[in-house]
Amino acid sequence: MKVLLINGSPREKGNTFTALSEVAKTLQEAGVETEIISIGKGAVQGCIACGMCGRTGKCTFNDDLYYKVWHAVKEGIDGLVIGSPVYYGGPNGSLCALLDRVFYSLGADLQYKVAASVVVCRRGGATATFDRLNKYYAMMNMPIASSQYWNLAYGQTPGQVAQDEEGMQTMRTLARNMVWMMSKLQPNGGDTPTREPIVRTNFIR
Repeated sequence: MKVLLINGSPREKGNTFTALSEVAKTLQEAGVETEIISIGKGAVQGCIACGMCGRTGKCTFNDDLYYKVWHAVKEGIDGLVIGSPVYYGGPNGSLCALLDRVFYSLGADLQYKVAASVVVCRRGGATATFDRLNKYYAMMNMPIASSQYWNLAYGQTPGQVAQDEEGMQTMRTLARNMVWMMSKLQPNGGDTPTREPIVRTNFIR
């Protein structure tokens, strides 16, 4: 089994990375392969709704960050964890720009993969950020893993989040719950629910 973790902080080794690393370490202890991809500090292109990915299976923009995630998903994952700091009561905007493109172009590949969000903040806005990230999963038929509390941890300066003992325990519990869920699901999208044809209701006729 393999889990991809996306570090949505521009600080490659900051508190979000520390929280994700606690998840990854616990997954590895259970024999799960992990990969952490950090979004970095560069500008991230957002989705322009061109529809090209629907025709080619890839985003029309050829940036390395997107293709790192694209290749990881295409090579096969069993779970996905997305981590973000809190910016003005929400996720990092660069992260959302990436996720809009990833989920729009890779929705079919992400269906029925176990998913989770991890949020780190100094003080407030964590639950709103957590809710925003989980909306990606809820629209893609992705089972969302839970923990003993919302997947939140607190810290300001790099490394400080490790002092949040409850937060770190929440990360470890999340990882163990993900392992349990992934082991219960059929590999490679096997025995998944039968889906009805998609119905879209447009309110302007």
